[in-house]
Amino acid sequence: MSGDIKKIVLAYSGGLDTSVILRWLQETYSCEVVTFTADIGQGEELEPARAKAELLGVKPGNIYIDDLREEFVRDFVFPMFRANTLYEGTYLLGTSIARPLIAKRQIEIANEVGADAVAHGATGKGNDQVRFELGYYALKPDIKVIAPWRQWDLNSRTRLLDYAEQHQIPIAKDKRGEAPYSTDANLLHISYEGKALEDPWVEPDEDMFTRSIAPEKAPDTPTYVEVEFKHGDAVAVDGVALSPAQVLTKLNELGGQNGIGRLDLVENRFVGMKSRGVYETPGGTILLAAHRGIESITLDRGAMHLKDDVMPRYAELIYNGFWFSPERLAIQALIDSTQQQVNGTVRLKLFKGQASVVGRKSPNSLYRLDYVTFEADSVYNQKDAEGFIKLNALRLRLGAMAKGS
Repeated sequence: MSGDIKKIVLAYSGGLDTSVILRWLQETYSCEVVTFTADIGQGEELEPARAKAELLGVKPGNIYIDDLREEFVRDFVFPMFRANTLYEGTYLLGTSIARPLIAKRQIEIANEVGADAVAHGATGKGNDQVRFELGYYALKPDIKVIAPWRQWDLNSRTRLLDYAEQHQIPIAKDKRGEAPYSTDANLLHISYEGKALEDPWVEPDEDMFTRSIAPEKAPDTPTYVEVEFKHGDAVAVDGVALSPAQVLTKLNELGGQNGIGRLDLVENRFVGMKSRGVYETPGGTILLAAHRGIESITLDRGAMHLKDDVMPRYAELIYNGFWFSPERLAIQALIDSTQQQVNGTVRLKLFKGQASVVGRKSPNSLYRLDYVTFEADSVYNQKDAEGFIKLNALRLRLGAMAKGS
């Protein structure tokens, strides 16, 4: 079977898992391995991934390190935020939304280099295996997929570390000299899993967090920020025009300084089990509040409520890996059609873990002071409400009369 594989493109982070996988692929398939490392804003130097791939025998021409930060925010994060997307009411889908982009670029590289297989480092217990592979098959139906965690016998962290030591693969250590938490990071978020976090009763250690100050230690005076939107996407912060990635970078900075965006979550994985993860999404938390704020004055009630109705379904599709599915594309078209008039500026107050909307204005505002004022007006006849109420009450009255009879 292994002889059928001629060239493999591996999604390679340079970390322990994918470095072990790289060596294992070389030994198991005896073929050329191409490594692909995506810069999606994980906040760490990626050149060590190149050095480690070379150390493990990958030819320099077979090492791809691509800066995908702008594409990530522009074509994946922003479309998702137009829908105000939350999975199970709280999770901003920071890991989920990055997977289709990685899968897309991995398939593009496979086509460029003539690879007949792709490989990833997702485990057989998690969601990422599904997300990667649904993306692969949607974009290249005949691609061969190698998922080492479902094939090898390195079925525990201990055995993985032993394999790494036997093959002289460097092992990162945390501040306490231990293997670090399992993390996933990009420009939208960072997640933490494993170690003490596997017990959902245990509170995370403060020294685990890397993107935000503890809310109780945040400044005692609030920070105000203005976010400008055009067609539902953020285009400027505090009056300064920024690219999509720059917007999120700036909001991450402001959010982190004010202790915003921490989440301790037990979620329902697509594969059927519950898992506990801790997330930091400072900029995304601000962006969600700001987007809902500008929609509150620019979106028609029916359109807004329809968006809220379809959002859980949309969130589930992204979480489960169906970014390239016809139904996700159809919902996206619906969402995007509502965003043409979502233009204007939102002012937010950032204070000790909270991002609160305190002002909003738009050239396309549907908010009319002459209609809502409590002072005298000449545009709204309050007597009209009597008939409106009676007609809406008719079925309730008929139902009550029927019960009384």
